[in-house]
Amino acid sequence: MSQDQAPGDAARGFLLVADAHGRLALKATHRPDVGVVCADWQGAEQQRRIAAGKRQLLARACGIGRTLPWRVLDATAGLGRDGLTLAALGATVTLVERQPMIAALLQDALQRLRQVNPLLAARIEVVQGDARPLLDTPRPMWDVIYLDPMYPHRNKAALPSKEMQFFRELTDGDPDADALLAPAIHNVGWRVAVKRPLAAPPLGGLEADQSLRGTQARFDLYWSR
Repeated sequence: MSQDQAPGDAARGFLLVADAHGRLALKATHRPDVGVVCADWQGAEQQRRIAAGKRQLLARACGIGRTLPWRVLDATAGLGRDGLTLAALGATVTLVERQPMIAALLQDALQRLRQVNPLLAARIEVVQGDARPLLDTPRPMWDVIYLDPMYPHRNKAALPSKEMQFFRELTDGDPDADALLAPAIHNVGWRVAVKRPLAAPPLGGLEADQSLRGTQARFDLYWSR
């Protein structure tokens, strides 16, 4: 079952289809050996993320547990896993995804969540479009802005995940992600949290005010200015 798609996406070889469970999924017709990708918000992996609670680095970076509900803008939503985790831990979250096919996966996941957990779904909004216009607001609309842009894959011994391979083809790897940081800092109520690989330079070359480091990634924090 083919769905609406953005101009040019079919030429890249991607289609929106229904998977075996009836969920909207992304299929690469030029990669017949690779399965489909969907936004699975109700699977075991997502439940593990939520069960990690407010002590996990993501929640600490976004200040979950200090005062609720935080208003969080996830400006690089992807499949929405981090945004959903923050919402499940009590925040109200706006997920922004500019790639129309990926945004359609998020809308499908949100619709399915409404059927099983309407209270959680009510704390999530999905916006399809560029995040930059949302950052140019006359007053801060969000307490926290969360950025998790794609980072060039440098480990030649292993391929990135299927989702990351698809997303890099569709988005050309977020080449303009650096441009989000400065307006985010100047238009956030409290702070900006940026997820980065441990060895990666800071986004846009701007040193963080504070960093939280884990075993595989770090969160760079920038206070509102």
